[in-house]
Amino acid sequence: MDLEDVVIRRMSKAELGLALDWAAAEGWNPGLNDAESFYAVDPEGFFIAERAGEPFGCVCAVAYDQAFGHVGLFIVRPPHRGEGVGLRLLNVALRHVQGRNVGLDAAIAMQETYGRYGFKFAYRNIRHRCVGGGEAPAGVTELASVPFDEIVRYDATVFPTARAKFLSRWIAQPSGASLAFVRRQQLAGYGVLRACRSGYKIGPLFADDPLIADALFQGLRARAAGALVFLDTPEANPAAIELAKRRGLTHMFEAARMFTRGMPPGRIEHCYGVTTFELG
Repeated sequence: MDLEDVVIRRMSKAELGLALDWAAAEGWNPGLNDAESFYAVDPEGFFIAERAGEPFGCVCAVAYDQAFGHVGLFIVRPPHRGEGVGLRLLNVALRHVQGRNVGLDAAIAMQETYGRYGFKFAYRNIRHRCVGGGEAPAGVTELASVPFDEIVRYDATVFPTARAKFLSRWIAQPSGASLAFVRRQQLAGYGVLRACRSGYKIGPLFADDPLIADALFQGLRARAAGALVFLDTPEANPAAIELAKRRGLTHMFEAARMFTRGMPPGRIEHCYGVTTFELG
């Protein structure tokens, strides 16, 4: 392929569905309603590669604020791999979030490649799965009963920055559930279950302690009776790995969470399930 014939441009909202179809073909199992939440964060940060009007590659580089960004949805369709298009896409993405601490989730075998772009390994995220069902424990309530400002505040104590635009859509997805644990009239944990191409994913799952995390996990799992449920646990929080073991989840695969400037602020010890590999 002649790279001079390749055009990299910003992706329209309608084209994000195509990118998620490609992600599904890669086995990433995106959520059925991810597009709306993803695009709301930073519409300028989604890029597509095409030749003669035919799209065949994409990447997103979401600038949450002036300090933090995340790269994801990095895909080049199989017939066009090894031709240099991926490097061009990545360069465009990194220019969009330059000056920030940037995160991504890399296939373990790709760590060295991303290392050449300044990314440094922080920890592994481990995907687990189980079958939904069971009973919701006492103490778990609907997240909708919690003021939205309090949800944003709590989320920002674990995630590297405030993300109100994202959360306003993420926690209200159809065919899912959002649960909270309130202690002494304050939010002490919350979790979101979303419908995916296959089964459901739980993420984020943030909690002040392992007991709260376990209660939220059981409550969300109960909402997906008989379906596959996936949870991506950060190895940097041993209590998250222990939760997965205690509840009998099966290890599937691992991804390397990497950052350009090292681990950002946030209580990783309160993260029991990452939100999504695509946006952090």
